[in-house]
Amino acid sequence: MGKRVRPVVAALLALAIAGLGHVYLRSWGRAAGWFAMILGGGLALAGAFAEPGVAVSELPPVVVYPLVGLFILSAVDAYLIARRSRAAAAGTHAGDVAVPGFDRGAGEPTCPHCGHEIDPTLDFCHWCTEPLDRDPVPESDADRNSDGLA
Repeated sequence: MGKRVRPVVAALLALAIAGLGHVYLRSWGRAAGWFAMILGGGLALAGAFAEPGVAVSELPPVVVYPLVGLFILSAVDAYLIARRSRAAAAGTHAGDVAVPGFDRGAGEPTCPHCGHEIDPTLDFCHWCTEPLDRDPVPESDADRNSDGLA
């Protein structure tokens, strides 16, 4: 995600309209999935438990409560995705805790996009698949000669 996202905005949008918080995060598949799940669940529950022609404000609790639960789960999902995205943009990991005496990845090269350790022989990050702006580390002469090729 190229822009800096706000987790609270994503959660509030997800509460307002099914899938909108995920659209804000540009997570198109999840947006479609949450929209379809909430709409389909609402239609199935209303068809099974509501009287035909009843107004939305008069739906029975057996229809309303599961839909409210799905909206809340959608908002939590959008919030967590936004937090993870924001942490990746800042070069940290969501949920990281500083442990005294332990430096995570000390001396290891890390991806500037996601913050994970990278393989120095690759020209892309194998975690987020973003290209790295550097040349891959060349093989040493000893590695080439150990194969029996000169």
